[in-house]
Amino acid sequence: MITVNIYYTGKDGSARLFAEEMTSSGVVDRVRAEEGNVKYEYFFAKDDPETVLLIDRWTDQAAIDAHHKSDMMQDIAKLRKKYGLKMRVERFTDYIDEK
Repeated sequence: MITVNIYYTGKDGSARLFAEEMTSSGVVDRVRAEEGNVKYEYFFAKDDPETVLLIDRWTDQAAIDAHHKSDMMQDIAKLRKKYGLKMRVERFTDYIDEK
């Protein structure tokens, strides 16, 4: 499994508006329906109203690559630009010790 945390930061509530439009426009449901998607969920920080965290979890790199090649990425990029967001990304992979 691969987990990608994406922190979207904007001004004047734009990151929250972005997350709301991602949901209301159906993009979130489309991502969740993609093969290999395990989790796609937004979280709002109590102490930072200008940042939204997206936890994006996939079964493997091939699923992420297919997602990044989808037409949906253009929709996401347009919304990011519309709301003037900056991104910070963290990536985690599950480690299983098979000893």
